Amino acid sequence: MKYRLLAGGSVLVMAAALSACSTSSGPADASGDGRTTVDVWLMRDSVSAEFQKEFVAGFEAAHPKIRAEIQIQEWDGIGQKITAALASNDAPDVIEVGNTQVAQFASSGGLLDLTDSKTELKGEDWLKGLAEPGSYEGKQYGIPYYAANRVVVHRTDLFERAGIDAAAIRTREQWIEATAKLNKGGTQGIYLPGQLWYALGGFIWDEGGDFATGSGDEWKGSLDTPEALRGMEFYGRLQALGKGPKDSDEDDPPQAEVMAKGQVAQIIATPGLANAVLGNNARLKGKLGFFPIPGKTADAPGAVFTGGSDLVVPAAAGHPDEALTFIKELTGDTWQKKLAVAMSYVPNRTTLAAAVADDPGASAMAVGAANGHATPNTPGWAAVEAENPIKDYMTAVLVGGDPAKEAAKASQDITRAMNAGS
Repeated sequence: MKYRLLAGGSVLVMAAALSACSTSSGPADASGDGRTTVDVWLMRDSVSAEFQKEFVAGFEAAHPKIRAEIQIQEWDGIGQKITAALASNDAPDVIEVGNTQVAQFASSGGLLDLTDSKTELKGEDWLKGLAEPGSYEGKQYGIPYYAANRVVVHRTDLFERAGIDAAAIRTREQWIEATAKLNKGGTQGIYLPGQLWYALGGFIWDEGGDFATGSGDEWKGSLDTPEALRGMEFYGRLQALGKGPKDSDEDDPPQAEVMAKGQVAQIIATPGLANAVLGNNARLKGKLGFFPIPGKTADAPGAVFTGGSDLVVPAAAGHPDEALTFIKELTGDTWQKKLAVAMSYVPNRTTLAAAVADDPGASAMAVGAANGHATPNTPGWAAVEAENPIKDYMTAVLVGGDPAKEAAKASQDITRAMNAGS
């Protein structure tokens, strides 16, 4: 979803006044021109004003009987607003939602099943980390829109001074070796806060584990499995090669501010954070680079959490056919390529990765996105993120707690939270 990372699934408050979402543009032919208006909610920063203008003009030229009316929504409070819209008779025709939100909205019965459209939308090539959370109980409700994921943002000058070729770092062990080499002379080899749980997720997925496993409607926390424990062990090794706090996440203090001080060689973040680094220290211009998070072996990049958005059609949409036409255009080859270039996003399909080949940050994301994953695809996951026992678990291990005991405790907390509403 749209981040703090693009930070992952936000917790949705499932109650709001229905009056909060009255946004319909009125009768389809209110202007008298006979065109049908498709009402669309897109989120702040998912498109630029320039891209939106170009897309609408292109869409309406290709579909002269449809008018596209796009309203930009704010992320703050959007869960309540969408919930109200889905429960009303005045819903928009298309809504952009965070990829980890789809299961909650689908479970309420508020979304149209779009499974039959997967083939024409080239669903066989969708990014796994967008497609999987867009489905619920075997049906596709969310159509992948765009993706973003974390990469390694690094100081190219410090790498050169240490004689390290970032492009040659393909495995975790090579990454550890390079980071240790950088970690001297007052430089932190990496700044990794103790509670960057999305990064931990990647290491766990690389080992074949997960945060939780499901059977039917029941879910069980799985941080105490051997695979997940190996992922945490690697996190601890990497975190020890810097001075990141063990008891906070990437926002406390903000990673960009820490890196801007000049003593940090690497952080794990989305490429867009480089702009925030430069905003705090313009002298680093031209000294920041990107490479995919290394994998356990050189055969594949490291697993990453795929943040981003899906497009959904409310069950109460007044113009579902026109909504699907809109989605087909915005997620099709032409506009996906243009969106990726304009916004430095990863396109929704693996076959379109070349579109961002000339953008260093986006191309590094695209490599990682091929090994993208999502958090457990169930409405109950929101409750886990609300209290987030994963963060407490990570801190407890990093300050010396017994990994197995702390993992068992956290797994119990995840199990309880995921099944509380079932």
